[in-house]
Amino acid sequence: MMSRLKLSACVLSLLLAASAQAKDEWPQFRGPDGTGHSKATGVAKEWSESKNIRWKIAVPGKGHSSPVISDNQIWMTSAVEIPLTPEAKAAKLAKIPNSKGLELAGSLTLRAVCVDRETGKPLMDIELLTVSEAEPIHSLNSYASPTPILENGKLYAHFGTYGTVALDTATGKVLWRNTEHHIEHQNGPGASAVSVGDLLVINFDGTDKQYVAAIDKATGKTAWSTQRSGKLDDRPDLKKAYCTSVVVEDPNSGTQIVSPGANWVYGYDPKTGKELWRASYGQLGFSTVPRPIVGHGMVYVATSFMKSRLLAVKLGGSGDVSESHVAWKSDRQVPQKPSLLLVGDELYFVSDGGVATCLNAKTGEEYWQQRMPGSYSASPLFVDGRIYFFSQDGKATVIAPGREYKELAVNQLSGGFMASPAVAGKALFLRTETHLYRVEE
Repeated sequence: MMSRLKLSACVLSLLLAASAQAKDEWPQFRGPDGTGHSKATGVAKEWSESKNIRWKIAVPGKGHSSPVISDNQIWMTSAVEIPLTPEAKAAKLAKIPNSKGLELAGSLTLRAVCVDRETGKPLMDIELLTVSEAEPIHSLNSYASPTPILENGKLYAHFGTYGTVALDTATGKVLWRNTEHHIEHQNGPGASAVSVGDLLVINFDGTDKQYVAAIDKATGKTAWSTQRSGKLDDRPDLKKAYCTSVVVEDPNSGTQIVSPGANWVYGYDPKTGKELWRASYGQLGFSTVPRPIVGHGMVYVATSFMKSRLLAVKLGGSGDVSESHVAWKSDRQVPQKPSLLLVGDELYFVSDGGVATCLNAKTGEEYWQQRMPGSYSASPLFVDGRIYFFSQDGKATVIAPGREYKELAVNQLSGGFMASPAVAGKALFLRTETHLYRVEE
């Protein structure tokens, strides 16, 4: 019975991903299957503020969440802040140890914003949660950084410690709120929820508590919660992480959640939360951000801070697989924030400082490294046979995949990219710090 259930879950997941592509949707962080791939063709290679811009609209508030798209709706989450006075802000930050680089709002509302895909016309702006006293965030973060999920006429919006909300996308009606999971992010929320079957699975890796939880999509109630088991550093600020898990269909063990935290990456049974395996990073790794990528029977994990390491971990293990299942490691220019991109047998990524790399995904052999302009937080995109990298100062570098670096275009918009891109039809949907663009030839 269990094997049939696992097979059914695998088939369902594949059908949902295929359906999303067929219906021209972008339902979650990094697209239909969470890999940063799109099957779209005819997508623009070049653009500027005056070229190939179908429309451009201002987005209210602030947020680094990516756009998600279904039918004619584009949804984003955003935070509208009520600022503190400079004196009050300075006084509060002075009470926080290691407050360098932190920002702080007074109160805020966390919102879901919907615009028309064809015209960019605002359709809905819905208050989901109110926060009377906001926690600090890093200056490179926002209060609305986790990307929502669009599925079967519902939007699932997650805001870390502030809560998770489901709403009906046709009416804008809030269906439920779950505000029972509270952690100390230190730098603000980051991990997006993932959908698997009837559940949303979410990482809660704070300085105070570290666990993974599942929320029932129908009721909003917590279905299970599993504590992280791996040994962590004694310092609280080295225990946190901001990573979005990935759903894996392993032919041997069935559907599982691969979930990086601080110092360890874990595999969990999504139905029960049971830990299936874990692998150590082999060094300090915390504030982990990049979403893992799966391929060639392995999961590829970037460990983030202090010095980011790239691990290729073979699937199919049980228990502590640190010695038996780590196939290879790389320590050169591995990103701390942007996710990885797998195209065929090659693994591509860009470091936060702008060094792009191509590796052999099976062996870790390096094919090339190339410096690109700018600093990077957004995750790369593969579409129409090209790879797109988006920088924090608004540059988008387009290259050809391959074992030699070949630049095709460098594009510039007036706002910087913190959110990762979305694709629908022949259009790119790019969210900068202030605007959403529809880029199309």
